Amino acid sequence: MITLIKNGEIYTPDYIGKQSILILDGKIAVIGHVDQEAVEKMRVETEVIDAEGSIVVPGFIDPHVHLIGGGGEGGFATRTPEIQLSDMIQSGITTVVGLLGTDGTTRHMTSLLAKARGLEEEGISTYIYTGNYDVPTPTITSSVKDDVILIDKVIGTGEIAISDSRSGQPSLHELAKLAGESRVGGLLSGKAGVTHFHTGPGKEYLSLLHELLVQYEIPPSHLYATHVTRSQELLDDAIALAGKGAYVDMTADVKTGEWIRYYKENHGDMSHLTLSSDGNGSLPKFDEGGNLIGFGVASTKTLYEQVVAAVKEQGLPLEEILSLVTRNTAKVLRLKKKGRIEEKADADVLVLNKETLEVEHVLAKGRHMLRDQEIVVKGTFE
Repeated sequence: MITLIKNGEIYTPDYIGKQSILILDGKIAVIGHVDQEAVEKMRVETEVIDAEGSIVVPGFIDPHVHLIGGGGEGGFATRTPEIQLSDMIQSGITTVVGLLGTDGTTRHMTSLLAKARGLEEEGISTYIYTGNYDVPTPTITSSVKDDVILIDKVIGTGEIAISDSRSGQPSLHELAKLAGESRVGGLLSGKAGVTHFHTGPGKEYLSLLHELLVQYEIPPSHLYATHVTRSQELLDDAIALAGKGAYVDMTADVKTGEWIRYYKENHGDMSHLTLSSDGNGSLPKFDEGGNLIGFGVASTKTLYEQVVAAVKEQGLPLEEILSLVTRNTAKVLRLKKKGRIEEKADADVLVLNKETLEVEHVLAKGRHMLRDQEIVVKGTFE
């Protein structure tokens, strides 16, 4: 199967102008001039997408999704459901990283791994973190290092909770040991080996991670903190942490565009910032006494909506915002064939309306998943 995308303005995520893209066997084979007539004479099944009036961008990478659901802080009835393939496709997500959250007792790493494998079979690229909020943290092989080395889908550890009443209240040494195991596992397997930290609303903010960099020989690029927009004070601390070489992640919400602008205007390292959805995670609300007063469920669609809002409402450059859900994420997670439109990269491609940024087409590893705004590939049980 050959796919030709023609007449589109291409963002790699950097803008390179109007060019054609030829996709072959799930990879980007050619970027530039492509002779459509010559391609069609090859007598191979060919699909042509005319992207006139559209822009062509890399598929989004969502580094924080609760694939098998999350939460349960309000009791068993508040456990959020598993995600469906269509949820991510309509949001422009072609690569996802799954994880556990608060609950490492009734939700298991093996179930998360199985869900990731199922979504891969259905058409998108999937990875997972080993662990959950707790320290010691649950694994598949009884070792963080061994999980990263031996299990193909495992690319790091997470989400380890800090500054949160729901965390395992780890010591600095315990965090350093965990991050060290994850890093060594990554070194021995050629993976990222990052440790992904859930940051709660506690007043210590990211102090444990700053101290970890001072007292232990953990490279800052292996620390990846999320939920950093709970307050301006926390985001200021995240800016400082990114300045030391760590990566930080904003969970998409209605103010994400404003937070990105604040981060940028306060000299945050934009190359060390990513966005995620926290998809299918619970959104508990607690009062000052720690009592649960309400909750919601995060949606992957919010990630796409906030990418658009950052450009349309905040006036931030499209190339810069695209990087937060493509190139930057691929860099921190060492996904070498993801997050960019270039020859030999995986053909994870979105075609967006140039004016509205609506998703018109989604291709995941060259397979057409959404065509003319209609989902054409659904999950097995959708």
